[in-house]
This record gives sequence, C-alpha cells and structure tokens, in this order.
Amino acid sequence: MACLENENILLRALEPEDLDDMYRWENDSELWKYGSTIAPYSKFALRDYLTGSMNDLLQCRQLRLVAVDKNSNRSMGTIDLYDYDPINLRAGIGILLDAAYRHKNYGKEILELIKEYAFCVLHLNQLFAYISESNISSFRLFSACGYVQCGLLKSWKKSAVGFENVYVMQLIS
Repeated sequence: MACLENENILLRALEPEDLDDMYRWENDSELWKYGSTIAPYSKFALRDYLTGSMNDLLQCRQLRLVAVDKNSNRSMGTIDLYDYDPINLRAGIGILLDAAYRHKNYGKEILELIKEYAFCVLHLNQLFAYISESNISSFRLFSACGYVQCGLLKSWKKSAVGFENVYVMQLIS
C-alpha cells in the first residue's frame, strides 16, 4: 500500500460510504463538459455501481480510486485508470478533484502516486490522457507532472459552443 499513499494523501478502493461524494461529483453539471456525461446519475445507479464494482483492473480494464486527505479523512476526489491494455502496457488516466482541493498542489501529488503505482506495481510503459482544449487547469497540471502533448484531435468533442479540440497527453515510463 506504500505506493498508494504519501504523508498527505491515501488512494484507496471505492467504498459504499463514498455514495454521497460520488453523487455530488457525478452530478456537478459544470464538470460534464470535461468528460462524457450528459445526464445526472441517480443515487440508486451509483449505489449499484459502488456495490457491484469489483474494481478489478484485469477484468474490468478500469480502476477507480478515491483520494483521501489523511489529515481530515475527507475524500478529495477520484483518480481513474481506464482503457487498460495489458499487452501494450498502457492505460488512460483521469482525475477529478473536489472544488475545495483544487489549485492547492493536491492534483500533482495524486498524479505522482498513481504514476508510481502504474509504473512500479502494474509495470505499465505509459499513461495517456485526453484533455479538452478549454480545460486549461488540467492541461497545466498534466504538463507540470511530466506529461507531453503528443497529439491534437481536431473537433473531437461536442461542447456548448460547437466542437472542441482535445489534447492527447502522454507520459512514458
């Protein structure tokens, strides 16, 4: 577990007690523009996800962990590995931080922890992220953590004002 925590943060598996935080985060329509959500989730659906989630990277090709502030024991957000490819040793990465924890360097710490886990425990060769051009904070965060823009997907994502470009960011072990 040492690679999933530092002095400030613990990354842990989802628990049923995460329902209220997940409900708040998944239904924050301000964040939908950065992902692929277009409708709210019910507590029933999220409860079903939490209780049915095996969180088995090999079987589900996805792993979602909750970042916990060790000082307050509050959930700070989530970090996801998705599109796990065990043959080419890569996975996509996505991060969601609660508004109270944004712009305070916690994102960098969380990305560092998941990087250590991905490269040292899972033995991945690379992590990649898709970041909407309008998500400047996320682009800066990933850049500050060593991710390099390796592509630009033109008119990739529909937004409120038309179609938006998406950066492809990559971190190689």
